[in-house]
Amino acid sequence: MSASGNSSFHPLSFILLGIPGLENSHFWMAFLFCAMYVVAVVGNITILHIIRTDPTLHEPMYLFLAMLAVTDLVLSSSTQPKMLAILWFHAHEIEYHACLIQVFFIHAFSSVESGVLMAMALDRYVAICFPLRHSSILTPSVVGKLGAVVMMRGLLWVSPFCFMVSRMPFCPSQIIPQSYCEHMAVLKLVCADTSVNRAYGLFVAFSMAGFDIAVISISYAMILRTVLGLPAGEARLKAFGTCASHVCVILAFYIPALFTFLTHRFGHRVPRVVHVMFANLYLLVPPMLNPIIYGVRTKQIRDRVIQGCCGKDP
Repeated sequence: MSASGNSSFHPLSFILLGIPGLENSHFWMAFLFCAMYVVAVVGNITILHIIRTDPTLHEPMYLFLAMLAVTDLVLSSSTQPKMLAILWFHAHEIEYHACLIQVFFIHAFSSVESGVLMAMALDRYVAICFPLRHSSILTPSVVGKLGAVVMMRGLLWVSPFCFMVSRMPFCPSQIIPQSYCEHMAVLKLVCADTSVNRAYGLFVAFSMAGFDIAVISISYAMILRTVLGLPAGEARLKAFGTCASHVCVILAFYIPALFTFLTHRFGHRVPRVVHVMFANLYLLVPPMLNPIIYGVRTKQIRDRVIQGCCGKDP
């Protein structure tokens, strides 16, 4: 069935297949995904609660960490409830506009997460290379403005995805061979020339991710040069320790994200089940790992968690 307009028509809904090739394992795989989602939600809410209730943590590093936690909650919650419904209850149908909303949230907040990771790298650069000026450079006002710019960049640059797709006619096929609506997966169902859409998608991906990765790389190159110039070995270890958790988070986000992005466009020989699994993990593993990594590696947060669990001062 389709709805018609002045210049385009679209189906009333799409069919999400889940994880093609592993249909017999859907029910049991859902328990794993559900456990990972619960860890992501509980972990990120815990991080937000600790930062909100402890005035000593109202510093740039922790404010950026709070932004990351909110982004992770949005990213994981935009896909996982529907995916669990598919795997457990065979609820494969998703309404057309709900699909476009999912496309928007996935890509907009993936961009926001990339921007927050870039901002966190800048924070580490200023903290290590200019420790005496850190609080005067990254004031709460500057942190708020940087967060707003990152958010607006994601929202404004990704919005055309949905607008352009909504104006195009769709083929009779309504099947999306994965567990959520992604821009390229939806674009493959369009019965029209999609070269402009694809070009814009590549431009947005390479410009935003390229800029963020360049800033992160330069920041850590400068950090490395500064740390290696420190006279004491203990000081070097402490400086490296403050960056180790951030590097782990960066790798956990960018490696599966780049694999998913490149496979959609160029990985025609990659088995579909591998692609779909990476696409699912890309939106679930970073939100699950981030609070664990920061909870273990950051003493202030670790102490608050211990204090909350044991009911005594750390």
